[in-house]
Amino acid sequence: MFISNLYKLLIPLNAKTSRSQRIFWFSLSMTFAVIYIILAWQQAFGSEYVIQDDARQHVFWMRRFLDANLFPNDLIADYFQSVSPVGYSTLYHAIVSLGVNPIFFNKLLPAILAIISTAYCFGISMRIFPLPITGFMATLIFNQTLWMKDDLSSGTPRAFAYPLMVAFLYYLLRKSLLPCLLTILLSGVFYPSCVLIYMGILILRLGDWQNGKFRLSQQRHQYLFSGIGLIVAFIVILPYVLKSSEFGPVITLAQAKQLPELLPSGRSAFFDHNHPLFYFFGGSRSGMFSRGVLTPVTLCAGMLLPLLVRYRAKFPLIQHLTTEILVLSQMLVTSIVLFIISHILLFKLYLPSRYTAYSFRIILAISAAIVLTTILDSVLSSASVPTQINTYARHLFAIIFTVFLTIALIFHYPCFIKNFPKSAYKTGNYPKLYEFFQQQPKDTLIASLAEEINNLPTFSQRSILAGREYAIPWHSGYYSKFRQRTTDLIQAYYSPNLADVKNLIQKYKVDFWLLESGSFTPEYIKKNQWLKQYINSDINQDELVQLTTDIFQRLQQGNVPALSKIASTCTVAKIQNFVVVDANCITSRGAMLAPKNL
Repeated sequence: MFISNLYKLLIPLNAKTSRSQRIFWFSLSMTFAVIYIILAWQQAFGSEYVIQDDARQHVFWMRRFLDANLFPNDLIADYFQSVSPVGYSTLYHAIVSLGVNPIFFNKLLPAILAIISTAYCFGISMRIFPLPITGFMATLIFNQTLWMKDDLSSGTPRAFAYPLMVAFLYYLLRKSLLPCLLTILLSGVFYPSCVLIYMGILILRLGDWQNGKFRLSQQRHQYLFSGIGLIVAFIVILPYVLKSSEFGPVITLAQAKQLPELLPSGRSAFFDHNHPLFYFFGGSRSGMFSRGVLTPVTLCAGMLLPLLVRYRAKFPLIQHLTTEILVLSQMLVTSIVLFIISHILLFKLYLPSRYTAYSFRIILAISAAIVLTTILDSVLSSASVPTQINTYARHLFAIIFTVFLTIALIFHYPCFIKNFPKSAYKTGNYPKLYEFFQQQPKDTLIASLAEEINNLPTFSQRSILAGREYAIPWHSGYYSKFRQRTTDLIQAYYSPNLADVKNLIQKYKVDFWLLESGSFTPEYIKKNQWLKQYINSDINQDELVQLTTDIFQRLQQGNVPALSKIASTCTVAKIQNFVVVDANCITSRGAMLAPKNL
């Protein structure tokens, strides 16, 4: 009796559901979405100085909306402002104009996007497989995969990919033309890569497979819908094709292959010639199946959907699968085709993984929910059939399976996963350092090789000469200048000649040096994330590789950099394991002082 009642509660007979059931499962879906949001907020608001990793690039410059005098003539701020999609920057500008701090809004935005994504995901699931429990499973798995990577939590343009994609699919399945066109338009101004996926789906919907043969659709309204959608998509994407950036052009394949930064140990690892399968399938930027695409593990169940459809006679519930399931196949094919084209036109369509990472998670989340619901139905229906044969064993197996599925879906994430959600929030551990630089003039420029330099634009609102976090190589107009700065910085930092230090200060108008304890030792170079990519590189002809390797060898031989000699004389602040050195003091010095360890 218990099994029968449980079966009727979870999976109504004939897949007919009441409005109250749909409201219950939808509300439950939203409840878990809110739970995950609260867990993320605990990380985001756990300290005064907290910022999401990628938001350090895409949001720090938006303080210009509050104070136009911040980051004057700042190469880094100008670049990231220039590459920001117009919709994204406009949204932040509008919010900041209300007096809201952009960093604060960046922490709230993922919650809004998660709620929108959850609602549309539930709606898509109901259109494809009209069972509320399936919609709940789909949204639960989808939310878990959203919070197991930092795409959504970043609040950057790519965070909009998920809500925009599921919104497009939902309106496409409802055949709601105007909302669908609006979604295309919004995608164009927030995350243009999505528009190419939409165009592929709209094209594929003009055809159909019948009896193993492809033929054009016989439905006139489909041509009208897809035709208008394609026209709008083309108009939306055209400005990006014609746009010329002041920091362009896009890096070429030949240039990219010469950069140590794009090798496996590099800042923006892309190429992996020693492992071609990983390069095409596992790389986070180059691979079809990027890191985390099968997280949570329940996503793997989605791969069984074609098998269940093939043997549908043994899984009666699969009969309720609607023809709208084709949209997942259309998205899958489109994503793979764009992935291949992106590799052929490398970097002209940005990164290949961007065309599969988001769509695959949506496809797998919905497919996995369908598979798990179907299997649960088979187990419960078998156990609820009145028979004298192995009744106890079947009931016990049904209960165990249901409990196991509940634990796997609801409790495994977040109860048994460390640091869930994985939002990649960075906490600043040097408040006094940030406060010191906040008190300096707004046109202050700081030079350093320490990892902490990456936090200063966000926490101190002051410009930096260079930093690993901002070493983004995709536009040669920007990266050639950035790399020259990096070369000059490393050269001056470790040069035995004080003149090199003074030249850098005068060339870039540096105001302060931020020096970290132990930074003038060879061990520091081996541990520094920014520097070690060069001493570990095989591209020996690269200028930075040669420079860093030479410096490393000089330090091993006991060479003492000039900056370390003069630092103590010109120090203006000592904060934990950092010292702040006045650059003006250095330029006024006429002779080197005795070595002094930091």
